Amino acid sequence: MVYFGCLAYVCHSNGKTAFAVITGAIALLFQPFIKIALGREVWNVVDVIVATGLVFIWYRAKKSADNE
Repeated sequence: MVYFGCLAYVCHSNGKTAFAVITGAIALLFQPFIKIALGREVWNVVDVIVATGLVFIWYRAKKSADNE
């Protein structure tokens, strides 16, 4: 949750509003204060999608770092 919250802030600061909204929504989805009951199957799909997104973000960051 903290990572996605920070990522949302950085994206918003850089003018990437759509990406900031997506990462902010993920931060809210994974927050530990209020339980969001989606069911085991839905949570499994959400976890796979978020993990895939994290790999994509890592790959893009690594690729842009290599180009600098």
